[in-house]
Parts: sequence; structure tokens; C-alpha cells
Amino acid sequence: MKEREKFSSRLGFILISAGCAIGIGNVWRFPYITGQYGGAAFVLIYLLFLVILGLPIMVMEFAVGRASRKSAARSFHLLEPKGTKWHLYSYGAMLGNYMLMMFYTTVGGWMLAYFFKIASGTFTGLDTDGVGNVFNTLLSNPGEMTFWMVVVTAFGFGTCCMGLQKGVERITKVMMVCLLTIMVVLCIKSCTLPGAIEGIKFYLLPDFGRLKENGLLSGIYAAMGQAFFTLSLGIGAMAIFGSYIDKERSLMGESIQIGILDTFVALMAGLIIFPACFAYNVSPTQGVGLVFVTLPNMFNQMMGGRFWGALFFIFMTFAALSTIIAVFENILSFAMDLWGWSRKKAVAVNGIAIFILSMPCVLGFNVWSGFQPLGAGSTIQDLEDFIISNNLLPLGSLVYLLFCVTRYGWGWDNFIKEADLGNGVKFPKWARPYLTYVLPLIVLLIFVMGYYDKFFR
Repeated sequence: MKEREKFSSRLGFILISAGCAIGIGNVWRFPYITGQYGGAAFVLIYLLFLVILGLPIMVMEFAVGRASRKSAARSFHLLEPKGTKWHLYSYGAMLGNYMLMMFYTTVGGWMLAYFFKIASGTFTGLDTDGVGNVFNTLLSNPGEMTFWMVVVTAFGFGTCCMGLQKGVERITKVMMVCLLTIMVVLCIKSCTLPGAIEGIKFYLLPDFGRLKENGLLSGIYAAMGQAFFTLSLGIGAMAIFGSYIDKERSLMGESIQIGILDTFVALMAGLIIFPACFAYNVSPTQGVGLVFVTLPNMFNQMMGGRFWGALFFIFMTFAALSTIIAVFENILSFAMDLWGWSRKKAVAVNGIAIFILSMPCVLGFNVWSGFQPLGAGSTIQDLEDFIISNNLLPLGSLVYLLFCVTRYGWGWDNFIKEADLGNGVKFPKWARPYLTYVLPLIVLLIFVMGYYDKFFR
């Protein structure tokens, strides 16, 4: 049997796992949702749910991966009690990874395209309408969108083709260090702008009255959903990295460090965006257009804005690519675990597959824009995002949760033994009743509320 690949260092495991979690959800979705729900009070609720929802399920995914030494394609087969059917979810996990990349490669392409557009001066001298038209023009051009999607896909699979240590680990380490460095530089720049203090207050001083004005229950649900989805849980995206690590460190301690890194990036993204918004009298409640329309307008007003804007979007690109590379590695592991394919064969086949699967998202903004699957104004990307975010992630997380806490699955004793193996923080055994009876209900609530929010509000 071929020996399982391993990370060369603990730092590699932490940075790559954090890179999988760190992505568009942290640097795009988190700031605009925070702005919509009034700032700091929303952030506090988000952090609470991150600890009580995301962290335990992350440990469970890592434990399943490390104990089985396989990806989600085979891990349930090896750990499930004889005669049970937990392994059927392996198809759901594989579908989730492919579904995520069907639109994530396109969004990653947008980030890279905007880096080159700002660096080349495309936005210089444009008014607000002109800046908005740049994004609309990009969406309406299937050729340009395809080009950037292909560049991002080729870079991701090219990195994975080099191997776990020489490609995925080495390149992701560099990207993550660059990402964190750029964030610190941008944060210092933003927080020292004239008038930035009001943005800092908005972001760091809780005002529950402002949260209540924007809908208290809606804000709590949004914080719950963001905390849950930011870690990419439920589709085995974390389990694969658990399968690559040794047993020298306990999984709770490693998960805490990854959660801290993920949260640091999300919080720093807000410290980049909100002080700058207030410094230039830009509303922080612009929603999804905050990054692609509002911020380029802001950079146009800023001294040296072309440089700072280019730096911001290369940071956004690194965030997107860190997730893309991590999920591509998971996708490749499916083929290698299931059929024994070589890494290069898995890259060749899946590179073509991801290109084909990404095209509906690209065409959904232009050639196929008449197809509005979730109602007027919706796109194919909205449908893909709904399938993964509102269905596969919560239901998949519920599978991992029940698999680890019930005697009908892998079981609590096996999970705790694996999670606590090695040095470091141990998993709190007193949390078993909460994980067995309360957390599954919360996950189901997220699932049901996702449908309510989409179709009945």
C-alpha cells in the first residue's frame, strides 16, 4: 500500500487548514454583513457562535480524517460500524467540493481581474457610475470571465500537481504569510486616515440599539450562519488535512489556532474596510457591492489609491486562492483514494472537469442570464451557492456531528480518543450533552432558516 503523504511541519498544517477556512467569506461576506447589521454588536454575536458552533465540528472533521488516513471519499467506510450506511454521505461530501468550486473559481477570477484593472489604472478618473459599469462590463463578457476563471483554476491545479509538500504546503505558506503581511499594512493605512476613528468605533464599540434597528433576530441568524459557514465545514474540506497530520498534537489545540487565524483575517478585513469607508464618507451598508463598486470609488479618492487598491485586491486574490488550492487538494484526494490514480492523472482529469463545471456560473451572468432559477434577478451562481451553503454544509456538518457523538456511528469514545491523542488542549468532555442534544438542533435551525430566508421572507 502506498504510504500516505504528510505535511513537512505543523506550521504547514495550520496555515493550509486556515487557508482553506480563510476565503471570500472572511474578506468579502463578513465585512458587508457586519455593515448591514450595525457593526460591533454583530461581531460579538458572531464570535460567540464561532466558538460554540464551528470549533467542535472542525475538531470532528479533523478526527475522522486523522483516524482513517483517508479523504471523505473513504473515511466513513473505514470507521463506520459494520452494516451501517454512513459511507453514503461520501457522495454528498464529494458533491459539495465540486459544487463549491463551480462558482468559487469565478469569484476568485473577479478578484484577480480587479487587481490588474486597478494596477493598470482602469478606474482612474471614473465617477461612481463609471466604476459600477466596470463590474457590470466584466459580468457581461463571457470571454473575459472565462479567461480569469481558467487562470485561477490552472494556478490551483498546477500547485496541487507539484505534490502536498512541494506544491500545496510550500506555496500556501508563502501566500498566507503575504496575505497576513498585506493585511497588517492595509490595516495601519486605513486606521490612520483622517476621520477613520468613527469607522473604528462603528466596528469595535458594540451598539445593540443599532443591531435592533436592523433586525435583532435576523442579525443573530446571520451571525450564526456566518460563524458556521466561514470554516467550510461539512464537506470534508478539513478532514483531508486531518488525514495528512501526525498524532503528536491534540486536535482541539490545533483547531483553536486555526480558528484564531481565520477570525483574525475576518476581523482585520473589517479594520481595513470600515475606517476607510467613514474616512471617505462611504456608507458601510452597501451589501454585496461593497468590495467591487464602493471600495474602488473610495480608492479613487485616496492619495496613492491606485497602489493601495492593487494591494487590497491582491490580498483578496490570495484569500480566494488559499481556499481554491485547499479544496482542489481535497478533490484530487477523492480520485487517489477511490481509484488509486496518480496525482498527475487526477489533476489532468479534474482540471478539465472543473473548467466545464465552472462555465454555467460564468455564462449565468450573460449568455444564460435569462435563466433565473430562484426567482427574478437570481443567477446560476445563486443556485449553486444555495445548494452548497444552505444544504450540503449544514447537513454535512450534522452527519459529522452525529457520526462522532452517537453509538450508531463512530461513537463518542472513539472520537475523544482520537481528538485528545498527543500534546495540547484536550476536548472538553463535559460538552458531550450539548453536542449530542443541543448542537444538532442548532444545525437543523440553520438549515430550516436558510429556506425561510430564501423563499418566505
